Amino acid sequence: MLTDWIRKYTTYLLPKHCDLCGLSIKLPYQHPILCHVCLANFAPQPRCLCCGLVMPVSEQRCGRCLLSSPLWSRLYCVGDYQAPLASYVHRLKYSGQFWHAKTLALLLTPYITSKPELITFVPLHWQRFLYRGYNQSQHLAWEISKHINVSCCGLFRKVRATVHQQGLSKKQRERNIRQSFALCKTINHKHVAIVDDVLTTGSTVEPLCQLLKQSGVKTIDIYCICRTSHPNDNLSGVNLI
Repeated sequence: MLTDWIRKYTTYLLPKHCDLCGLSIKLPYQHPILCHVCLANFAPQPRCLCCGLVMPVSEQRCGRCLLSSPLWSRLYCVGDYQAPLASYVHRLKYSGQFWHAKTLALLLTPYITSKPELITFVPLHWQRFLYRGYNQSQHLAWEISKHINVSCCGLFRKVRATVHQQGLSKKQRERNIRQSFALCKTINHKHVAIVDDVLTTGSTVEPLCQLLKQSGVKTIDIYCICRTSHPNDNLSGVNLI
């Protein structure tokens, strides 16, 4: 615990050297631990602004979203799940380096163009929370809320333990996550953002969106670090979200 505390704070207090290339970060700082050259590795790609999948040019809605729209209105992400971005997500999620929530949040927040009334996050089941010690999506939500000055609150609880979604098809993911979430608070907001670390098929956030819609929320945004298409997605169909 002491080692984690030391690493968390020295990462941002020591002399400014890029975490990727090791060179000095010159003023003005665009990011506290990444130099302006390495930040180019995180340059945004043209995407569908609704589902977040990569496109030749940015569009409000791709053809699939026009035919089968997701329950949310807008998706904000940093990039796909690939180096160097994937390494920071992995360190945040699996290596106990929860301080990288700030690293990743600072990469995402410049792209948020419309502030929600409230930010919430994908919950963990209590068993997984005890095993990991923290919820990476909650840490991301805290950091994002601080940088865009919006309140953050946990609205959901996970009522049923599920297997890991990684490696499952979209239909398997939907069955795995079915009836796994419940609302734990009353909602009096019309515009809410849900934070998750990685979004692949959208199967995890869809039931959360349904709960929000049933409670009267009109606009839902998704904030994720990585938006990655699933290899088992049907590229000829419309259900890529």
